[in-house]
Amino acid sequence: MFKKRAFRLLFGLLFIPLTSLAEPVENPPEAIRGVLEHLESCPAAPRTLDQAALVRLSELYRRHGFEPLWTSYAQIQNLVAQLEALTDDGLDSALYQPQQVGRQLQTATADPLHRPCSDVLASHAYVLALQHLSQGRLHQEQLEPVWHSSSASETVSSQRVLQLAEQGLANPEQAFDQARPAIEQYRNLRKAYVRLRDTPAPAWPNIPAGQTLRPGMSDPRVPSLRERLASEGYLETALPLDGADDRHGPMLVEALKRFQAQHALQDDGVLGAGTLAALNATPADRLDQLRANLERFRWLAGDIEADSLLVDIAGGRVIYFRNHQARWEARTQVGRAARQTPAIKSRVNRLTLNPTWTVPPTIMREDKLPKIRQDLAYLEQQQLQVLDPQGKQLDPASVNWAAPGAIMLRQAAGPSNPLGRVAIRFANPFSIYLHDTPSQQLFARAPRAFSSGCVRVESVMQLVELLLTEAERERVTQLLESGKTVEFRLSQPMPILLAYWTAGADASGQPFYRPDIYQRDAALIRALDKARTGT
Repeated sequence: MFKKRAFRLLFGLLFIPLTSLAEPVENPPEAIRGVLEHLESCPAAPRTLDQAALVRLSELYRRHGFEPLWTSYAQIQNLVAQLEALTDDGLDSALYQPQQVGRQLQTATADPLHRPCSDVLASHAYVLALQHLSQGRLHQEQLEPVWHSSSASETVSSQRVLQLAEQGLANPEQAFDQARPAIEQYRNLRKAYVRLRDTPAPAWPNIPAGQTLRPGMSDPRVPSLRERLASEGYLETALPLDGADDRHGPMLVEALKRFQAQHALQDDGVLGAGTLAALNATPADRLDQLRANLERFRWLAGDIEADSLLVDIAGGRVIYFRNHQARWEARTQVGRAARQTPAIKSRVNRLTLNPTWTVPPTIMREDKLPKIRQDLAYLEQQQLQVLDPQGKQLDPASVNWAAPGAIMLRQAAGPSNPLGRVAIRFANPFSIYLHDTPSQQLFARAPRAFSSGCVRVESVMQLVELLLTEAERERVTQLLESGKTVEFRLSQPMPILLAYWTAGADASGQPFYRPDIYQRDAALIRALDKARTGT
């Protein structure tokens, strides 16, 4: 692809007058400095040069004595090719003006400011592209903020962008590749985006809404369902199967299950509202979804550490990484749409063994109080103690449940406790943590958005073992068997990132999708579209 772009550029150069193809003339350092101080003097001034960008550019030129940075045609052609290739990252290459950059630098005029203005234009496009590749096109904190603890590592800085820019001047391709997130998720998703963008969009029918279609039922929508599944290879043929044109028979059920599994849906072969929405998503919809998630991974790349826990909120997974390699993975249950699990970067530093459960204020107000007011026996049924602010147990009959004031509800440790045997703690202002759960049957569902915000982990004791040193494991086992509630500090805290994304891809570039459980994709796609030619 790069060779084709370079060829187009060289082909265009054949039509430039020979007199204009002389090597770029040298300008004294004062020329570049003057352009940076008076951008209005340049007819081709960068459209997106705000104050922060001007500071970055000035620093880059200062490090090079304010000499021109783009001094050979090979270097210029490399830059133009890399700017054009940003479309493969889901970015709009027009923002970086590759054609104008090439044209300005490849021609000469009598205007003494032409050369320094062209050099500044190219440098701005170069640095801006590196910034967007390494940090994201948009400001994450304005759209999908991540809360960072004071102990969490810092994200990519402007100084790193400048360092990449300075080191990559002789070889822009290398600089662009280093700026791209090195994480496997981004590289795989980029492959998927390019493949889907370059593949002719298949035409498949829209399947109308209707009653839930279960295996064995007949429905006039079945031919459309067959055609839709065959269009992406889930079925070998769109012809009638199992001897009936409108029957949801075994072969069609299995094909629908494969589709559901690829889209993180309950793979039961039932055509319900969630599966119908996924089936009716167009290729353009999916391309936008991949583009939005490329942006998310540009945001998240700086927060993903080599050794860490990664909670995939939309996918309902927790992954344990060592040296950037996934070593362990389990299913999770996360917050439902009304009580979303927030994005957090922190460090796991302690375990609560045999935890009690103090009912959070929102759950007490919205879930517990209505049931208690209806029947005071609910407290005993749920093994809930009523405590005053100092932790003293109260007689439930003595409390005015219409206006209970500053009381707490606490459930003792035990098999029915919502936190199970262990809670995995990390600093955050949302009272969010990872924990065991007695609701094991819900891990078989998809998507798994059932909790009030905390993250329930399947096989949580396997994760606990991974967080402990050899010496700590024996001690934790003893404390768990005691049945007593204990706070256990980890000798080696573990970075943790709770993050939200709705699409990924495997190493071959085959995409997979998740339901947008918190309905965030549309706003991000709109913001990316709005920013196509803006700042």
